[in-house]
Amino acid sequence: MPREANPLTLTDEAVAAILGIRADEPDAADLALTIAITGARNAQFVYELTFIPLADAADDDVLQRFGELPVVTRSDSVDRLEGATISVRDGGLAVDNPTSPSPPMAAGPGTTDGPVADRIRQVLENQINPAIASHGGFAELVSVEDDTAYLRMGGGCQGCGLAQVTLSQGIEVAIKEAVPEINHVVDATDHDSGANPYYESAKK
Repeated sequence: MPREANPLTLTDEAVAAILGIRADEPDAADLALTIAITGARNAQFVYELTFIPLADAADDDVLQRFGELPVVTRSDSVDRLEGATISVRDGGLAVDNPTSPSPPMAAGPGTTDGPVADRIRQVLENQINPAIASHGGFAELVSVEDDTAYLRMGGGCQGCGLAQVTLSQGIEVAIKEAVPEINHVVDATDHDSGANPYYESAKK
């Protein structure tokens, strides 16, 4: 079972809205809301909120309970979600986070030199790019800062609706396995300029 801590606040309205959504899922009572930071865009974190069976949460994740709603914060996102509040805004869920990506996380101006960067490039060239080339896409290393690698998705991956899935389920796993010094992989792509933007800018 995941450890218990209290990084997040959920408003009563948000809890009610999430429980309403969960009620339509099979085995709803067994599901937990999970939240993770999956990247950064325009100096803001990108969040993924999904339902998973509570039994599938990892031991190093963090569990909170809001009445009937268990909420699991993924272990690699806990520090960056400390003090965040999930509320309802404009008919949807909004995350108000006092922590935002530092300019290095948003733009990734770290280093591209050194053995860690070289090994990441080898993973991209030998494993990742041959696999996604069939979709007309490629991934390249932008920079490395501490334990974080910043990548840019190009070609068919720029603006692709599955780009984040490709990053989290394929590229990130491969890099972390091959380069254990890396704990975070951040998508530094400007998806808005792709043909089918995955992210849409907020309407003014």
